Amino acid sequence: MAWLLCLLGLLCAAAGRAHGGNVTYDGRSLIIEGQHRILFSGSIHYPRSTPEMWPSLIAKAKAGGLDVIETLVFWNLHEPQPGQFDFSGRRDIIRFIKEIQAQGLYACLRIGPFIQGEWTYGGLPFWLHDVPGIVYRSNNKPFKHHMQKFVTKIVNMMKAEKLYASQGGPIILSQIENEYGTVQAAFKEDGTSYLNWAAQMAVGLGTGVPWVMCKQDNAPDPVINSCNGRRCGETFKGPNSPNKPAIWTENWTSFYELFGEEPVIRSAEDIAFHVALFIAKRGSYVNYYMYHGGTNFGRTASDYKLTSYYDQAPLDEYGLFRQPKWGHLKELHAAIKLSSKPLLSGVYTNESLGGSQHAFVYRGSSNKCAAFLLNNHLTNAVNVSFMGSSYELPPRSISILPDCKTVVFNTAKVSTQYGTRGMVTSQKLDSIGKWEEFSESIPDFDNTSLRANMLLEQMNVTKDTSDYLWYTFRFEDDSNSHVQQVLKVNSLAHVLHAFVNGAFVGSAHGSHEKGFSLEKAITLVNGTNHVSLLSVMVGLPDSGAFLERRVAGLRRVMIQSEQEVKDFTSHLWGYQVGLLGEKLEIYTDSGSNKVQWNAYGSSTHKKLTWYKTLFDAPDGKDAVALNFESMGKGEIWVNGQSIGRYWVSYLTPKGTPSQTWYHVPRAFLKPADNLLVILEEEDGYPLGISIDTVSINKVCSHVSDSHLPPVSTYQKQRGRRPKLLLGCSPGRNISRILFASFGTPSGDCQSYYASNTSCHSPKSLAIVEKACVGKGMCSIPVWSKKFGGDPCAGTPKSLLVVAECR
Repeated sequence: MAWLLCLLGLLCAAAGRAHGGNVTYDGRSLIIEGQHRILFSGSIHYPRSTPEMWPSLIAKAKAGGLDVIETLVFWNLHEPQPGQFDFSGRRDIIRFIKEIQAQGLYACLRIGPFIQGEWTYGGLPFWLHDVPGIVYRSNNKPFKHHMQKFVTKIVNMMKAEKLYASQGGPIILSQIENEYGTVQAAFKEDGTSYLNWAAQMAVGLGTGVPWVMCKQDNAPDPVINSCNGRRCGETFKGPNSPNKPAIWTENWTSFYELFGEEPVIRSAEDIAFHVALFIAKRGSYVNYYMYHGGTNFGRTASDYKLTSYYDQAPLDEYGLFRQPKWGHLKELHAAIKLSSKPLLSGVYTNESLGGSQHAFVYRGSSNKCAAFLLNNHLTNAVNVSFMGSSYELPPRSISILPDCKTVVFNTAKVSTQYGTRGMVTSQKLDSIGKWEEFSESIPDFDNTSLRANMLLEQMNVTKDTSDYLWYTFRFEDDSNSHVQQVLKVNSLAHVLHAFVNGAFVGSAHGSHEKGFSLEKAITLVNGTNHVSLLSVMVGLPDSGAFLERRVAGLRRVMIQSEQEVKDFTSHLWGYQVGLLGEKLEIYTDSGSNKVQWNAYGSSTHKKLTWYKTLFDAPDGKDAVALNFESMGKGEIWVNGQSIGRYWVSYLTPKGTPSQTWYHVPRAFLKPADNLLVILEEEDGYPLGISIDTVSINKVCSHVSDSHLPPVSTYQKQRGRRPKLLLGCSPGRNISRILFASFGTPSGDCQSYYASNTSCHSPKSLAIVEKACVGKGMCSIPVWSKKFGGDPCAGTPKSLLVVAECR
């Protein structure tokens, strides 16, 4: 596509280096240094990757045509205890913003400080829960005091480093609060008062750049209201003032994933359609949420969320190109930037071209004109007449005409290459002699020091220091020995493991935002019986009004026999926060020496077992992942750093794990003797774990006349012909051509084995092999003469190539 964009003489290889200046806005767009701008932005969250990954991620975002990098700010990560701040390592937000600046991009700082973001407790530090009289996100003095204190600290840090555009830095936009409009009504008049206070407080900090509130139709002036969602071109009511621009702060490139649920996949074509529609309707700023999701390290994911975050984004969890999404959006950005002048200064009209077809036209001075031709029919392609020419529009698509004549991009026609991510086993950890284990002790009532005559609420007891809380009690039973009874437990936590007299009796778990019950037959002894119930959270909640009132943990416990039901809900209970292995930090080199590890397989029970081994880092620079297909549920540490929770045993409705591979950043690794420690709650088999490398191992491109605009005689004379581009990841070359066909191949990048041989050049494979094998990147003209003649005269041709990268 780039050949045509260059021909029009309007293509900017990249936006100029972003640097500071006055940032204002009007009803059309943000105005930077006196220039109206159409801006494309992408969310990359600094703690969901490593500082070593940041430069590459930002560079790939810039290469994809982005102007801005957006990030949330994570309060509970930075202030885990009141007044104790941490901005080191992955928390180094200043370093992250400076890296954005160094690569010539702008930044959008979404401070919140409530952020939701599938981040535990919505980014709020749990210590707020213990502030007397507090009500989160309301006209509540204690909350407003702590919120203002943190927001002011972040703003002052940015000012001290001169990072706002008004100081010459990259930050052109800030956000206060997050989707407050979804909960405001619950707080009644206190919601309105808080909303106005938050806006005034933020603006009063004097950043010199505009503030936004997302999903907030009544955002107070001068704060800009913005849209979040998949279809803001269709659903956004627009700015609440004619003097504010239309901004899309979260264009969801897929959707967050939950353990036990199928992923939601969003196509490149659908994303491009809605972006083009938003811009066509006078939108001027689009942020992709996420552009790179990354990894929820440690216990940072909120309830039931996967450790992998937005892996289907244009850059996947490992930072690899997710094709064709990345490339298709790159071409979309370039096409829209070609239209910038008339879009920003022209007169806008919406013209009907038929029942479901429209032309969004911008006519400027000096005959400048740009148009977006919409076919909103879901299944039918149509031919439309526009300004004296005929255009074929595929179903549910938008064609972009930067000069109101020539189509340079259609949202439904993908001409960029596809890529397939592959996992290659580097090392199998199947040697019994290299594994050791430590069995977690099962506490009973006598081992506990915290006591209460009731079932305590779990989050208030653990204070977010552990996923685990032991509920224990003892009682006398005078039934005949070995009489079978039923243990019944109702829980608002996420998982429960039950033990009676030290023996495991069963587990149960819930699903997202739903409690659950456990009912298991048990055998009691005549005399004293001990019941130990391990209640497990898989992340704290991250959304909703009155978050401080949310409860978790056990709600009712009974033991039922044929003769009676004993209710122990108000019995005397003993509690233990966390596990012994956690307390001793046995996942670190120093903590590992505090317990006696035994040979693998020597434990008397498999539940709640810690495993450890050593492994060497794979050679090369490819991303690294642990294949945990053989495991159940727990948490993983590498060299003392938690790479997150795993829950392979919780299968989706299709019977597959929600996540099998778990990312280990190269920055976490040493060349050799890396310490791997696993807490396995269930019956996982560590000898089935492998160390894998991750790369794009197969690429495919399919270019045809239907994907590209007509080639004029002048363009042919100048050699301006469609080209198929194919490329591997840096450091890899095309090793083999798996399929090549010039003609009318009926297959695609997923089913390329099916080709139509009635129109196929027999020289296809040899010509492509000669042009591509051994190279990191190659290009081939889609032209009959290149392939020794026209295999079917008068028929539009295409070229489909699938290649292997090594």
